[in-house]
Amino acid sequence: MNLTQKFSAWLPQIDQRLWILIFGRLLSQVGTGFVMFYAAVFFVNQVGLSPSAVGFGIGSESISGVVGRVVGGTLADSPRWGRRKILLISAAISALADVVLTFSHDFPTFLLGNLLMGLGVGLYWPATEAVVADLTNLQNRSEAFALNRLADSLGLGLGVVFGGWLIAATGAYRAMFVIDGISFTIFLAVIYKAIPETLNPHQVTLPALKGWAIALRDRPLLIFIPANILFTTYLALINTALPLYLTQFVSATPAQTFNPAMLSLLFAWYIGLCVLCQLPVIRSLQRFSYPHALMLSALSWALGFALIWNTGRVTNGHPLWAGLALAVMAIATVAYTPSASSLIIHLAPESLRGVYLSINSLCWAAGYFVGPTIGGWAMGEPRAVADGFWIAALSSVAGVLLILQILTQQVQRPETSA
Repeated sequence: MNLTQKFSAWLPQIDQRLWILIFGRLLSQVGTGFVMFYAAVFFVNQVGLSPSAVGFGIGSESISGVVGRVVGGTLADSPRWGRRKILLISAAISALADVVLTFSHDFPTFLLGNLLMGLGVGLYWPATEAVVADLTNLQNRSEAFALNRLADSLGLGLGVVFGGWLIAATGAYRAMFVIDGISFTIFLAVIYKAIPETLNPHQVTLPALKGWAIALRDRPLLIFIPANILFTTYLALINTALPLYLTQFVSATPAQTFNPAMLSLLFAWYIGLCVLCQLPVIRSLQRFSYPHALMLSALSWALGFALIWNTGRVTNGHPLWAGLALAVMAIATVAYTPSASSLIIHLAPESLRGVYLSINSLCWAAGYFVGPTIGGWAMGEPRAVADGFWIAALSSVAGVLLILQILTQQVQRPETSA
């Protein structure tokens, strides 16, 4: 068996349509990588908005994201709409958001661009995860979710690297939004040409309100919601508060703060590890129940926050400590994302996958509002508050572990799942 055959055998065996969706997602995330790690720095340092205003603006994506997630998840379960139409609409709205952000020079247009982006992202997630659930089974579902996230990570990594080079060479921050808009347009074309509808036309369709009523009475789901919000808050802090903390409070050398090139290298390291570790980590977690797998992720987050705090306390070697912290956070990230999605699908009836995934995605909306908002506030305060913020984040992990311990009594991984 040659190297190519070995690699092919190592990859999960999934539907060809999923590979196409994953490739399209990778392309769109390249553009997003240009924006995600540099937008906060650009609008604070170049446009002149305050850290708290930028934090609120980015966090406002979650406000419109709530609408997108509720509507997207509900309509994704409807035979009149389905998964494919919602994915097409989400890509178009996201591209429009980038047009607005490209020409943004003040807070109102910055806010509008983020609200549109939040709506597009909100529509996207329940529909795309429903597609993954539709085209997989218990044996390959966790790995399929892992591949979907791997495409996100790889695309973001490439975007971060190229974005850092672009900014370091030209200082053209606004070109980031142009490239992101083009990537969403390409993603729209991929969906239109290659992704047919995956909704089962023979499944029982429930009225929207009845479906939501069933989901909101699901005890294990309700128990998991607060922990899920905290997990996504942690992810949001990496994208927003951490770059500001490193650039404004932590010195790479006695005379130089973290510059765009150094940030690019650090976050490319984080995303590269996410790519490399995604499948090995999720395969190693297959022996555990979903709550136990998530507990391991939570403990990794706690260690990562402790290392960020230490990065701000040491007198030298800041890039090394920041790199170590991001390495631990990469493990935490890849342990969380597929496990959480698989847990939600395990809880959801087939006819309500869109609704359940909408609730899961609403947790992301909440976390991505809370994270940038409180993170932006803390990074605009004196050094003592910014340092203490990471200790507070570490302490919150205790609540996550308590919730997951309760959930362990409610949920076990099916013996036939992979």
